[in-house]
Amino acid sequence: MSASTGRSKSRTSGKPTYKQIRLDIERRILTGEWPPGHRIPFEHQLMTRYGCSRMTVSKALSELTQADLIERRRRAGTFVRRPNFLSAVLKITDIRAEITALGRSYAYELIKSSRRAAGTADRARLGVLKTGKVIAIGCRHCADGVPFAVEDRLIDLDAVPKASTANFALEPPGSWLLHHVPWTEAEHSISAIVADEEAAGALDIAVGAPCLVIDRRTFRSGRTLTAVRLLYPGESHKLVARFRGG
Repeated sequence: MSASTGRSKSRTSGKPTYKQIRLDIERRILTGEWPPGHRIPFEHQLMTRYGCSRMTVSKALSELTQADLIERRRRAGTFVRRPNFLSAVLKITDIRAEITALGRSYAYELIKSSRRAAGTADRARLGVLKTGKVIAIGCRHCADGVPFAVEDRLIDLDAVPKASTANFALEPPGSWLLHHVPWTEAEHSISAIVADEEAAGALDIAVGAPCLVIDRRTFRSGRTLTAVRLLYPGESHKLVARFRGG
Protein backbone atom coordinates (compact mmCIF):
# COMPACT_ATOMS: atom_id res chain seq x y z
CA MET A 1 0.00 0.00 0.00
CA SER A 2 1.35 3.46 -0.83
CA ALA A 3 2.62 5.98 1.72
CA SER A 4 -0.20 8.37 0.86
CA THR A 5 -2.68 6.07 2.62
CA GLY A 6 -0.98 6.62 5.99
CA ARG A 7 -0.43 2.84 6.31
CA SER A 8 2.98 2.41 4.70
CA LYS A 9 5.35 -0.14 6.23
CA SER A 10 8.77 0.70 7.63
CA ARG A 11 11.39 -0.91 5.44
CA THR A 12 13.53 -1.89 8.40
CA SER A 13 11.12 -2.89 11.16
CA GLY A 14 8.02 -4.10 9.34
CA LYS A 15 5.91 -1.78 11.52
CA PRO A 16 3.53 0.75 9.94
CA THR A 17 5.51 3.94 9.31
CA TYR A 18 3.30 6.06 11.59
CA LYS A 19 3.98 3.58 14.40
CA GLN A 20 7.72 3.74 13.77
CA ILE A 21 7.61 7.55 13.87
CA ARG A 22 5.71 7.46 17.14
CA LEU A 23 8.10 4.94 18.71
CA ASP A 24 11.16 6.92 17.62
CA ILE A 25 9.82 10.18 19.07
CA GLU A 26 8.55 8.44 22.21
CA ARG A 27 11.98 6.89 22.80
CA ARG A 28 13.72 10.25 22.47
CA ILE A 29 11.29 11.79 24.97
CA LEU A 30 11.37 8.99 27.54
CA THR A 31 15.18 8.72 27.48
CA GLY A 32 15.53 12.48 28.00
CA GLU A 33 17.19 13.05 24.63
CA TRP A 34 14.33 15.44 23.92
CA PRO A 35 13.54 17.14 27.27
CA PRO A 36 10.31 18.97 28.19
CA GLY A 37 9.93 22.04 26.00
CA HIS A 38 12.03 20.62 23.15
CA ARG A 39 10.64 21.48 19.72
CA ILE A 40 9.60 18.45 17.68
CA PRO A 41 10.74 18.60 14.02
CA PHE A 42 8.15 20.15 11.73
CA GLU A 43 5.82 17.83 9.80
CA HIS A 44 7.59 18.44 6.49
CA GLN A 45 10.91 17.53 8.12
CA LEU A 46 9.46 14.29 9.46
CA MET A 47 7.98 13.55 6.02
CA THR A 48 11.43 13.89 4.47
CA ARG A 49 13.15 11.90 7.22
CA TYR A 50 10.76 8.94 7.00
CA GLY A 51 9.84 9.22 3.33
CA CYS A 52 6.11 9.29 4.03
CA SER A 53 3.00 11.42 3.63
CA ARG A 54 1.73 14.23 5.82
CA MET A 55 -1.20 11.99 6.79
CA THR A 56 1.21 9.38 8.17
CA VAL A 57 3.13 11.98 10.21
CA SER A 58 -0.10 13.54 11.47
CA LYS A 59 -1.37 10.17 12.68
CA ALA A 60 1.83 9.59 14.66
CA LEU A 61 1.73 13.06 16.23
CA SER A 62 -1.97 12.68 17.07
CA GLU A 63 -1.23 9.49 19.02
CA LEU A 64 1.63 11.20 20.87
CA THR A 65 -0.67 14.11 21.71
CA GLN A 66 -3.34 11.75 23.05
CA ALA A 67 -0.65 10.10 25.19
CA ASP A 68 0.18 13.54 26.68
CA LEU A 69 3.78 13.32 25.47
CA ILE A 70 3.67 16.31 23.12
CA GLU A 71 1.64 19.48 22.73
CA ARG A 72 0.88 21.70 19.76
CA ARG A 73 1.08 25.44 20.35
CA ARG A 74 -0.64 27.95 18.16
CA ARG A 75 1.78 29.61 15.75
CA ALA A 76 4.77 28.06 17.52
CA GLY A 77 4.94 24.39 16.58
CA THR A 78 4.94 21.05 18.41
CA PHE A 79 6.88 20.54 21.66
CA VAL A 80 7.59 17.86 24.24
CA ARG A 81 4.92 18.34 26.87
CA ARG A 82 5.93 19.73 30.23
CA PRO A 83 4.62 18.20 33.49
CA ASN A 84 1.48 19.78 34.87
CA PHE A 85 2.06 22.68 37.23
CA LEU A 86 0.71 22.23 40.75
CA SER A 87 -0.54 24.90 43.13
CA ALA A 88 -1.81 24.64 46.66
CA VAL A 89 -5.34 25.86 47.20
CA LEU A 90 -5.20 26.86 50.83
CA LYS A 91 -2.09 28.96 50.99
CA ILE A 92 -0.87 32.11 49.29
CA THR A 93 2.21 31.33 47.23
CA ASP A 94 4.75 33.60 45.60
CA ILE A 95 4.42 32.72 41.91
CA ARG A 96 8.06 33.60 41.29
CA ALA A 97 9.17 31.22 44.06
CA GLU A 98 6.68 28.59 42.90
CA ILE A 99 8.13 28.56 39.38
CA THR A 100 11.77 28.54 40.47
CA ALA A 101 11.00 25.71 42.92
CA LEU A 102 9.92 23.65 39.91
CA GLY A 103 13.38 24.12 38.44
CA ARG A 104 12.16 26.49 35.74
CA SER A 105 13.34 29.93 34.79
CA TYR A 106 11.03 32.76 35.82
CA ALA A 107 10.16 35.84 33.79
CA TYR A 108 7.83 38.70 34.67
CA GLU A 109 6.16 41.29 32.48
CA LEU A 110 4.19 44.31 33.67
CA ILE A 111 1.40 44.81 31.16
CA LYS A 112 -0.33 47.82 32.69
CA SER A 113 -0.37 49.83 35.90
CA SER A 114 -2.48 52.80 36.90
CA ARG A 115 -3.36 54.75 40.03
CA ARG A 116 -6.86 56.18 40.37
CA ALA A 117 -9.61 57.21 42.71
CA ALA A 118 -11.59 54.13 43.70
CA GLY A 119 -14.77 53.75 41.69
CA THR A 120 -17.90 51.75 42.43
CA ALA A 121 -16.51 48.63 40.70
CA ASP A 122 -13.24 48.94 42.63
CA ARG A 123 -15.01 49.17 45.97
CA ALA A 124 -17.22 46.21 45.11
CA ARG A 125 -14.23 44.11 44.14
CA LEU A 126 -12.40 45.01 47.35
CA GLY A 127 -15.55 44.54 49.40
CA VAL A 128 -15.36 47.97 51.06
CA LEU A 129 -17.94 50.73 51.33
CA LYS A 130 -15.46 53.57 50.91
CA THR A 131 -11.80 54.05 50.19
CA GLY A 132 -9.59 56.64 48.51
CA LYS A 133 -7.14 55.57 45.82
CA VAL A 134 -6.22 52.21 44.37
CA ILE A 135 -3.48 50.80 42.14
CA ALA A 136 -4.67 48.55 39.29
CA ILE A 137 -2.02 46.20 37.93
CA GLY A 138 -2.01 43.71 35.05
CA CYS A 139 1.01 41.43 34.61
CA ARG A 140 2.14 38.09 33.22
CA HIS A 141 4.28 35.34 34.78
CA CYS A 142 6.20 32.92 32.56
CA ALA A 143 8.02 29.64 33.20
CA ASP A 144 10.79 28.78 30.73
CA GLY A 145 9.38 31.37 28.37
CA VAL A 146 5.87 29.88 28.42
CA PRO A 147 2.97 31.86 29.97
CA PHE A 148 2.24 30.40 33.41
CA ALA A 149 -0.40 32.86 34.67
CA VAL A 150 -1.89 36.27 34.02
CA GLU A 151 -2.53 38.47 37.05
CA ASP A 152 -5.11 41.24 37.42
CA ARG A 153 -4.65 42.93 40.81
CA LEU A 154 -6.17 45.81 42.74
CA ILE A 155 -4.38 47.25 45.80
CA ASP A 156 -6.16 49.55 48.26
CA LEU A 157 -3.74 52.41 48.90
CA ASP A 158 -5.60 53.45 52.05
CA ALA A 159 -4.80 50.03 53.51
CA VAL A 160 -1.37 49.62 51.88
CA PRO A 161 0.10 53.14 51.49
CA LYS A 162 3.64 51.77 50.94
CA ALA A 163 2.50 50.34 47.61
CA SER A 164 2.49 53.86 46.16
CA THR A 165 6.32 53.85 46.12
CA ALA A 166 6.85 50.24 45.00
CA ASN A 167 8.33 49.64 41.56
CA PHE A 168 6.05 47.01 40.07
CA ALA A 169 7.84 47.23 36.74
CA LEU A 170 10.71 45.37 38.41
CA GLU A 171 9.05 43.36 41.19
CA PRO A 172 5.86 41.30 40.86
CA PRO A 173 3.10 42.74 43.06
CA GLY A 174 2.39 39.40 44.73
CA SER A 175 6.03 38.98 45.72
CA TRP A 176 6.21 42.56 46.98
CA LEU A 177 3.06 42.21 49.08
CA LEU A 178 4.16 38.92 50.65
CA HIS A 179 7.48 40.45 51.68
CA HIS A 180 6.26 43.87 52.83
CA VAL A 181 2.63 43.65 53.99
CA PRO A 182 1.43 41.31 56.76
CA TRP A 183 -2.03 39.80 56.30
CA THR A 184 -4.29 37.92 58.69
CA GLU A 185 -7.01 36.37 56.48
CA ALA A 186 -7.50 35.28 52.90
CA GLU A 187 -10.47 34.29 50.77
CA HIS A 188 -10.24 32.12 47.65
CA SER A 189 -12.83 31.57 44.93
CA ILE A 190 -11.98 28.99 42.27
CA SER A 191 -13.76 28.70 38.93
CA ALA A 192 -13.28 27.79 35.28
CA ILE A 193 -13.86 29.82 32.13
CA VAL A 194 -13.07 29.58 28.44
CA ALA A 195 -10.48 31.96 27.04
CA ASP A 196 -11.69 35.02 25.18
CA GLU A 197 -9.42 36.76 22.67
CA GLU A 198 -7.65 38.82 25.33
CA ALA A 199 -6.97 35.84 27.60
CA ALA A 200 -5.93 33.65 24.68
CA GLY A 201 -3.43 36.24 23.51
CA ALA A 202 -1.98 36.75 26.99
CA LEU A 203 -1.62 33.03 27.70
CA ASP A 204 -0.74 31.97 24.14
CA ILE A 205 -3.61 29.50 23.96
CA ALA A 206 -6.53 29.07 21.59
CA VAL A 207 -9.70 31.12 21.93
CA GLY A 208 -12.21 28.91 23.74
CA ALA A 209 -9.53 26.88 25.56
CA PRO A 210 -10.26 26.10 29.24
CA CYS A 211 -8.77 28.36 31.90
CA LEU A 212 -8.51 27.99 35.65
CA VAL A 213 -9.40 31.13 37.61
CA ILE A 214 -8.48 31.96 41.20
CA ASP A 215 -10.05 35.09 42.69
CA ARG A 216 -8.48 36.00 46.01
CA ARG A 217 -8.79 38.78 48.57
CA THR A 218 -6.42 39.21 51.48
CA PHE A 219 -7.27 41.05 54.69
CA ARG A 220 -5.64 42.51 57.78
CA SER A 221 -7.88 42.90 60.81
CA GLY A 222 -10.95 42.76 58.60
CA ARG A 223 -9.73 45.39 56.10
CA THR A 224 -9.14 44.32 52.50
CA LEU A 225 -5.56 44.83 51.38
CA THR A 226 -5.74 43.55 47.83
CA ALA A 227 -7.97 41.68 45.40
CA VAL A 228 -6.41 39.61 42.64
CA ARG A 229 -7.59 37.41 39.78
CA LEU A 230 -5.11 34.81 38.56
CA LEU A 231 -5.79 33.18 35.21
CA TYR A 232 -4.02 29.91 34.31
CA PRO A 233 -4.09 27.71 31.18
CA GLY A 234 -6.46 24.94 32.21
CA GLU A 235 -4.65 22.13 30.38
CA SER A 236 -1.33 22.71 32.14
CA HIS A 237 -2.37 23.65 35.65
CA LYS A 238 -4.25 21.97 38.45
CA LEU A 239 -4.88 22.68 42.11
CA VAL A 240 -3.89 20.33 44.91
CA ALA A 241 -4.88 20.50 48.57
CA ARG A 242 -4.13 18.11 51.39
CA PHE A 243 -6.26 18.13 54.51
CA ARG A 244 -5.77 16.72 57.99
CA GLY A 245 -8.78 15.16 59.71
CA GLY A 246 -9.99 15.89 63.23
